[in-house]
This record gives sequence, structure tokens and C-alpha cells, in this order.
Amino acid sequence: MQAKETLFADLMQGRAQQFQVPLYQRTYSWSEKQLAQLWNDILDQAEVLESGETVNTHFLGSVVLAPSPQNEATFPRWLVVDGQQRLTTLSLALAAIRDHMADGQPDEAERIDEEYLINKRKKGDDRFRLLPTQADRQQYAAHIHSVHSERDPGGRIAAAYRFFRRKLVEADDPASPQDVLRIEQAITSRLTLVSVTAEHGDNVHRIFESLNNTGLKLSQADLLRNYLFMRLPTRGERLYETHWLPLQASLSNDHLEQLMWLQLVLDGDDRVRRQDLYAAQQQRFERAKTGGEQTEAAIEAYIMELHRRSAHFRKVINPAQESSVLVREHLSRLHEWQAVVTYPALMLLLDRRERGELDERETARAMSYIESFLVRRTICRVPANNLNRIFQSVPAQLPQDLPVVDGLHQLLSAQNRFWPDDEELREKIRTAPFYHYGRPNQRRLVLQRLEESYEHPEPVDFGSARLTIEHVMPQSPGEEWVRMLQEDVTEGESPEDLHSRLQHTLGNLTLTGVNSELSNHPFERKQGLLQGSHLEMNRRIAATERWGAREILARAHELADRAVRLWPAPLRGVGRAERSRDWHLAHQVLAALPHGTWTSYGDLAAFIGSGAQAVGSHLAKADGVANAYRVLNADGKIAEGFRWAGQDGGDVRARLSADGIHFTVTGAADPAQRLTTDDLALLLAEAEGEVEPMDTAQDSAEPRGGETRAARFFRQLEADDTPATVTAVRELFTRWEGLGGWIGHGAGDVTTSAFLMLGNAGNPVRGIWPLTVYPGGGRGGVAEIVFQHLASREPFTDRSLRVELLGRLNELEGVSIPEGKLELRPSFRLSLLENERNREALSETLGWFRDRWEDRGEI
Repeated sequence: MQAKETLFADLMQGRAQQFQVPLYQRTYSWSEKQLAQLWNDILDQAEVLESGETVNTHFLGSVVLAPSPQNEATFPRWLVVDGQQRLTTLSLALAAIRDHMADGQPDEAERIDEEYLINKRKKGDDRFRLLPTQADRQQYAAHIHSVHSERDPGGRIAAAYRFFRRKLVEADDPASPQDVLRIEQAITSRLTLVSVTAEHGDNVHRIFESLNNTGLKLSQADLLRNYLFMRLPTRGERLYETHWLPLQASLSNDHLEQLMWLQLVLDGDDRVRRQDLYAAQQQRFERAKTGGEQTEAAIEAYIMELHRRSAHFRKVINPAQESSVLVREHLSRLHEWQAVVTYPALMLLLDRRERGELDERETARAMSYIESFLVRRTICRVPANNLNRIFQSVPAQLPQDLPVVDGLHQLLSAQNRFWPDDEELREKIRTAPFYHYGRPNQRRLVLQRLEESYEHPEPVDFGSARLTIEHVMPQSPGEEWVRMLQEDVTEGESPEDLHSRLQHTLGNLTLTGVNSELSNHPFERKQGLLQGSHLEMNRRIAATERWGAREILARAHELADRAVRLWPAPLRGVGRAERSRDWHLAHQVLAALPHGTWTSYGDLAAFIGSGAQAVGSHLAKADGVANAYRVLNADGKIAEGFRWAGQDGGDVRARLSADGIHFTVTGAADPAQRLTTDDLALLLAEAEGEVEPMDTAQDSAEPRGGETRAARFFRQLEADDTPATVTAVRELFTRWEGLGGWIGHGAGDVTTSAFLMLGNAGNPVRGIWPLTVYPGGGRGGVAEIVFQHLASREPFTDRSLRVELLGRLNELEGVSIPEGKLELRPSFRLSLLENERNREALSETLGWFRDRWEDRGEI
């Protein structure tokens, strides 16, 4: 066997050749978690290229190759014994770059195709430089040939391609430019592989088995600890007892590794990644080596400094250890925000305070800038993808000619940091769908801080209060709400449009401990409950006579005034770049539209916090917006005079049909294939998942006020649905338990949900569920089919199984869910279960689901 370090470009370029994935390999299986990690690595290397720095390339892993039995002298073929996931992913990333550039830079797109993806003069399967295993071949070929928009778009390969298309739209933001060609260069010339080539006669299957049967790997902290103490022959035992053992006892291994990484960052290495910690620190010691005794002294100094800084780190991860009340309050809020990315800046501030450069008030003021930076960006929907880089660079880039606090304020205010000013903050509080951005804990913390700003004489103990976010105007408005909205509509806007535009904005949101009681009831009934609230913001809402558009916008104005006072603004005139942030967000979500779906101008406008006319105008003028033609009028008709900016895109209806959009006899796009504002938010939702049953319990668990969660669920269901529907749901649950499943219930104060769970009873983290059942809160209960969750749970990571589940559910009378919603969480009304044939069909489907899950090891 021969091994050598190589680059993707060196491996794939040159004469015609092919890398074949053998049949014994698993199918392509990378999920978004692995894709996101790779994408961050690529962006890191693209930044290195932009800076012109001489920095080591990033090691991606190994590729083990063996001569194929079909090998020819004029056309080398190699079996990919190990590394097919990396090679397939990088090839799909380059295909996405090629297609992203196809309109604007066709010559570059063709070059990428011929250098990395195809053998130009070959035919059939020989045309592909990488030939996946047979199960993946058709799907891979569709993307390499750029015909995927007319093919079945499902599976992991399609998901990976769409991931890179979406990320390229994000990286192409004019306000934060990432040259797409530089990203290509990062992939092909900055990601290092070790290529291991087997000889004829080597046992390829034995190599494969050994590579895939490895034990638990040592962590970066383990490797570095071993390195340190191997080089302390005379001082190691004493140092281990006095410094290392207390350090190791006070921190978990993961936290210790994090502290070691922070040590490098605080010492000025603003580009080191945590997974490269061991190599980076080892290189530092090797460069400083001057002799045995000097090396021991350097390592001893390193361990003692690590021990000193651990005191600061423990305060960051556990603010209760901070003695200053003022500083502790700020650390606690950042801890609640889960602001891990800010650790380099927080550690720097605590270090400077210990050195006497800051007092507690200055430390707190600096932390208020960090909090404001995070909160304002979240309210204004600024993507969080560059936060790691921003805060990791703080120790190295902090201005030396200013006091620490002023220097941090200036640094965070600088160009391309995107700290929203007061004007932008006010605008987004008024218009942006706050409920659909950031994490749930972050949204709750924003509302909590706003409530605290009222300085009520009897403030709420938020630590013990069980408060959740409530929509005052409900998400599913009844007739009374629609009539009220009708009074506020403007020309060309319906009550439904107005509701969609305002429902998720900050002006319509509050905190409450009686969410289930408020539900979807008319405002008059909510007033009484809100008037008795301990929260000042709720008393003020209850004091209004009605709750329509005017009142929501007036409250947004009041909250904006408070937000401006609570969270300091950036400095002016520090070279802040103009940005098209909202259009960038629109481009992202359009690029992520699944095959067979469309959306409306109003839905897209509500998602980004804009107006429908502005969206239409932008799409008519902007070049190269992916899927712009899939934005239609609310009635599903193509906007009059729609055209592609700067190019002839052909017949719009033909393109829509090719993308799987069906049309009714009236010429309107199928309304079942329309993605609403909430669906669009779900497409770009982060993995934390608000409806995942991580806080569920079984029926008898955690009684609240003498009422179990199961009883509470059925009480809410009975308040909203007919007795026949309630009976049908009880029967559904009984049948599910008869299949070996169990019922979990949501733990929050929001409308109590029920999850049809399989797996260890009481342990939803390890289980799987096909349906989540919700009481309707005024509109009738629904059963939500959790396709988005199933896509990451075996065996339903296989898209064909999810397609079969969809087909079985669509056999229920009254259910017709398009395949385009297979990436989302569509639902059907529980009232459909009053039909006995539907109950039987659903029970049979659930039995099929249970069988597939139990047989998952054999699939």
C-alpha cells in the first residue's frame, strides 16, 4: 500500500479516470449536521485565501483506493474502499457551485464540470468521474447532469445538493461577500486528503472491515494532556497534583477541551478551530523548544495559566460562581441565551478585570454591548453563521489604543459585523415575524427583558415562573378576530393577509402562564385573564378596547422605545456596510423550496417582514434568484407580466409543471402545494425544534394541579371538537398502545400535545414518532405528520419509506398531501377520524410504521 497527502484537485483532475463506489459500501448518508461542519470548514479556508495568510490546510480525512477489476491502461478505474462520503459530498458541492454560476459565469461553470465532475469524451456511466453505488447512481447522475428539477428530488444526495445551493445563496450576500470562486478554490486546494492506494493482491475487504471497526477515539483534550505530561519527566508529578488534578476535577472533559481552545484564542490565535486544538498547541511548543529544561518550564507555565483561567471559565458556564451581582446578571442572561460563541470575549473581559484594567461596572457595560449585539441581530433576523468568527477574533483584534470597553464597542460596530442601529431595530420590531427567528429560549428572554423594563413594584420571579410565549391575536383566528381585522385592512389586502403579516411580530406577542386558557378565544375573553396577570405588559394589553392592527403596531412602537433603551446601539461612522439582509433571507428560503411546491407574494413578504408589492418588485428586478417563478399570487395565478430579470426563462407555466406544480381547471396552482409563512419558516428552522418531544412525559407523569397531562390534553380537545372526534382520538391512542407504542404529552403550558411514540417508554430522545396530535384551540384538532423529524430517524432516513407513508396516509378520505411537503410537517383534521374507514386505514398504516421501525436493522 502507498500513502500520500493530496488535494481534491490533484485527486480528480488530469486525464480521464473514474472512482467507483463498490456495492458493499453503504449508500450516501451524510446529514445536515455533517454538511454544516464541512461548510464551516470550507468558509474558514475561503477566509484564509481572502486574507492571503500562510496557514496550514485543513485535513479532511483519508481516501482508500484499490484498482478496480475493470481497470484499463487508458482509463484508470479505482474502487473507493473508504472515503466515498467525502468524495460524494465534495462533488455535490462543486455541482452546486457550477449551477449557482451557470447564468452569470457560464465559462467557469463549464470548467468546473469538466475538471472535477465528468470525463468529457466518455459516454454512459464512464462519463462520471465519481460513480456512486447503484442505489445512489440515478439520483447522483440527475444532479451532475443538471436535470434534477424534472426528476424525483428526494434522498440524501438531493438534500446535500440543496443544502449547498442554499448556502451559496447565503454566502453570496453582497453585504458580506464570499467570492464563489474562492469557495471553489477552498474545496479543491485547501482541504487535504490522505490518499491510500492498495496494490493488486491486497485484501480490500479486510482493509474495509478494519477501517470501519475502530474503537473510541481520544478527544483533543486527551491527546494534549498526554503530550504535556510525556514532556514533563521531572516536574510532572508535582504539577499534576497541584494544578492538573483540581482543574480536571472541576471541569468535564468537554469543558476542559473548550478551555484549552479558548487559551489559544486568548493568546491571539484567532483562526484555530477546536478540532485542530491538539495540532495547533503542539506546534506552538515545538516552535518554542530550546532545550529539555526550557521546554518543561514552558509547559509548566502553560498548565498554570490554564488553571488560572479555569476560574474565569467556570463563571462563564456557571454564573452563580460570580461574586459581583452586576456582572452575574449579565453573565446569567448570556448563559440563558446559550451564547457559547461569545466565550472568547467574555473570558477576555474577566481576565482584564482580574488584571485591574476593568472594574465591575465597566465589565458589566462591556457585557451589555455583547448582549445587545446578539439581541439586536436576532430581532433584525441577521444570520448567525458568522458569529463564531466575529467573537473568536475579539482577543486578537481588540484596539490597543482605546480602553477595553470602548475598544470592544468599536470592534463590534465595525464594518461587516452587522450590529443593527436604532432605526433598523424599530423597523424590524414593527414588521419582522419575531416568533420565527432565533431559538425559543432567546425569544422568551427578549420578552422577559422587555417586561423587566416596566420596573413593576412586584416583579415576577422568572426563574420559577413557567411562562411561555402567547400570540394575543391567535395563530388560528376565529370569526370574531377576522371581523376585527376587516376593520383595519387597506386597499388590496385581505384580513387573512393582514393576519399573516402581523401574527408573529413582536407587537402581538407576550408571556403568560395561562397559555392554554387563553387559547384562540376572542379578545374580550382574553382581556379578563390578562388583566389578572402579574406581568405589566399583559395588564397594558388588557387595558385596550380591541386588539387589531392599529393596537399591535402601537404596542410595537412602545416596545421599540424600550428596546432602544435596553440594548445599546452600535457606534456610528465605523464603516458599516449597506446590506440587503431581508432580500438575502428571501433568496435563501426560495432556494430551499422543495420540488412540487409554490408560495405566494404575501406569504414570502410576511416571512421576511416586508410588503407583497415590494417582494414582487424585487423579484422582477433581481437577477438569478432561484425559484423566483414559483412565487405566485394568493389565488395561485402567475403574476401578470412576470418575467425573469435579465434573461429569457421561457414559459412560466411550463417551468412550474416541470417542477411538479399541478394546476386546477381554472388555471390556478394546486392550493395543497402552497407553502404558507409558517411552512417557509420551517424550511429554514434550526435543529432545536419547538415541537420535538424532548420535554414530554407519559400520561401519569408530573400532575399539575391534580390534572395529568393526558387529562389536560383531552380537556382541551373536548372544548374544541365534537364528542365523536374525541372518541375517535381515544380509540386511536388505544390502538397505538396495542401496537406496542406509548403516548407522550407536551410538558409546556402551551396547548398540550400528544405524541405517538415508539421506543423506551418515557425516553423520547431515543424514540421515534409518526404523528403529533394537537387540540385545535378554536379551529378543531389536527394530527401532524412529522416527516421532517423522520428524515433523521432510521429507517425513515430512506426517502422511499417516507413516500410510502405519505401514500398510505393519502388513502384516507379527505387527506391529500402533496409530495412537495415531504420535508415539512403537514397535518390533517382529527374530525376525519369520525369516519370508520379512515380509522381502520390509519391503524393499518400505524401498524406498517411500527413494523418498519422494528425491522430497521434488516432494511
